[in-house]
Amino acid sequence: MSIPNHILEQLNSQADLISIIGRHTTLKRAGAEYKGCCPFHGEKSPSFYVNPQKNIYHCFGCSVGGNAISFLRDYENLTFIEAVNELSKQTGIEVPKEEQQNVSYQRTKPQPTIKPVPQAPPNSSIAAQIASKTSSENTPPDYAEQSTYTGSNSYEEYLPPDAYDSVPYPTDAYGSDYQGDDSYPPAWLTAGDDTVGLHGSDAGNSSDLSNNSDNEDGNLYELLEKIQQFYQHNLSIHPHAKHYFLSRGISDEIFETFGLGYAPFGWQHLEHQFPQDIQGLKALGLVRRSESGRDYDLLRDRVIFPIRDNQGRTIGFGGRALDDEAKPKYINSSDSPVFHKQHVLYGYYESRQQRADSWLVVEGYMDVIALYQAGIYGAIASMGTAINESQISRLLTLNPTLTLSFDGDSAGQKAAWRTLEVALPVLADDKELRFLTLPNNHDPDTFIKSQGGDAMREQIANAMPLSQYIFAYLSDRYDLTLVEGKAKLMSQVRSLTTALPKGSSFRYLLNNDIYQKLGGKRSQNKDARDALLDFDGEMTTSQQLQLCFVFQPRTLIDDPIEAIWQQAGIHELHLPAHIKQKASADVLRPLAWEDMQDAALLDIVSTIKRCLNHLPKDANAAAHFILSNVKPLTQETISRDWGSFYKALIARNVLSLDGLIEELVSQLLERHMKKMIKNPDYVKATIVKMQSQRLNDWLRAQHAEQSAQMATVKS
Repeated sequence: MSIPNHILEQLNSQADLISIIGRHTTLKRAGAEYKGCCPFHGEKSPSFYVNPQKNIYHCFGCSVGGNAISFLRDYENLTFIEAVNELSKQTGIEVPKEEQQNVSYQRTKPQPTIKPVPQAPPNSSIAAQIASKTSSENTPPDYAEQSTYTGSNSYEEYLPPDAYDSVPYPTDAYGSDYQGDDSYPPAWLTAGDDTVGLHGSDAGNSSDLSNNSDNEDGNLYELLEKIQQFYQHNLSIHPHAKHYFLSRGISDEIFETFGLGYAPFGWQHLEHQFPQDIQGLKALGLVRRSESGRDYDLLRDRVIFPIRDNQGRTIGFGGRALDDEAKPKYINSSDSPVFHKQHVLYGYYESRQQRADSWLVVEGYMDVIALYQAGIYGAIASMGTAINESQISRLLTLNPTLTLSFDGDSAGQKAAWRTLEVALPVLADDKELRFLTLPNNHDPDTFIKSQGGDAMREQIANAMPLSQYIFAYLSDRYDLTLVEGKAKLMSQVRSLTTALPKGSSFRYLLNNDIYQKLGGKRSQNKDARDALLDFDGEMTTSQQLQLCFVFQPRTLIDDPIEAIWQQAGIHELHLPAHIKQKASADVLRPLAWEDMQDAALLDIVSTIKRCLNHLPKDANAAAHFILSNVKPLTQETISRDWGSFYKALIARNVLSLDGLIEELVSQLLERHMKKMIKNPDYVKATIVKMQSQRLNDWLRAQHAEQSAQMATVKS
């Protein structure tokens, strides 16, 4: 777009630069200027100045400088045109509506259709052959790149492309429920509307349209808007497509807000509907050419999600197959002069319209829509590619905390980790990244339908901080019982933290925090014990252990009682000959949870062991899964304390309860053995007394070793 210099000067001079920059950093008056910490680089001493008289800014720290347009372009990641249009809205200065060369295309006059010769035999004419071919639901073989193709491997059986020009396009290629309209523009687009049509003519003046429209260029933005309306109209006349959205709980208001639509079946419905805009359709990637030279529509028999830019203009489309078995399930528009995937976030425009104050990155279109419908604004999704550094930076300028919600499966967690790595260079000390994995393999859409919006808000509020997520993620990948495993984990943490901004305090704190976690059990035990005492000092050892198992169910992969039995050497106990002769065969077996005669504890342990292979990785999500499977009385008791216990542990940054669980199990064993010593059966009492002594000796040795380790770490 060629914009006169005097217009650009007016925009820059009349822009409220203090207000624009003030959204991202605190500015304070310093004489005739304003100063603050530079938003472009992390600094503690202000070196960034704004001159309101000249309406320019400059940083003496990193040397960045410019005017209102450059700030919107460089900091808010707007294009030049977007920055100009934004300032035009703010100042009221009109920008000339001159067509941009890169968004224009040559419109063509539609070719007159030739009706089939009436006397031709119905089954032998070219028209009949074409009608038969094009109305078939089988995929033409040269469209083999489309996943729905199930036809032959050759295109030789089809008519040559030139033959198709001699007959009208068959409307039955849309399927039996398609309601065609041969007028152009279509009646549904212009009926009862006095606005100017797509090509600049009055909607009702078809003669003017046909005479003049071939002499003017088309605009891709305008064409996209008409296509969006076409798709949206088709949704209203195809009940099976609308049923998909209704079955997902979408309301009528959301249909309008997001402009949802449907691309009908048929290989050339866009060319049929927009015959003068073929060049534009191809520029947008919505019409493609096969190897044999035939044009075909990219999106067919798919529900449509219009993709909008920061100004609310339609710039592309996402299409979801109605058949869940279709591959790929989702197809996005290809990059075009107006659509660049790496710069677009789905739902960003709609969230800004609702003045969203917090941001949540999700995986899919329906997640964005479900959250919006639940009144949770600020959910966005990338365009099938990983969210990039500039997008993360933009979101962190709007709110210093950004939450990432990815599926709990392997692919979702890998995507979350990649996003973490991308975000580190822009994660200044005043910015925070949090991670949310929903329970029971839910995504935001299914979780809201199952649990409601308030439960989703609670999940977002309790999302895991970055420091905890890094340790939890790496702990699953390295054997921390080995020194080598701890060294590898620490090495990766140091590698990650080098990507943080220069001068980051978080780098030192994160390294030190994880080092302390790897340094021994004592500090974790103390923090976890304090967390228990904080909210219920009267809790029994059994109740404490139940909560610990719910928080860290993986502890039961290897039974703690059996582990202690082995480590303490109780299994190697040598009995005197006279005792051994009188003892039963199973007298030396390890104690079992059933022996403790604690119904609630046994319920928790047996439920966790039964569900271990189905638990989500997130601690809070796994806890809710466990509690939904225990007996009602156990559920009521544990649920009463779970929330406080979980929050207390998170507040103390406690992730591992191995030491505390070992301590609690040992206490239960000691108490049980003291009772068993009083058994009137002399043989049993003697054996239990020997087992108890072996356990006490082991515990004293453990405490001494832990004390020595902590002394070494401190020194």
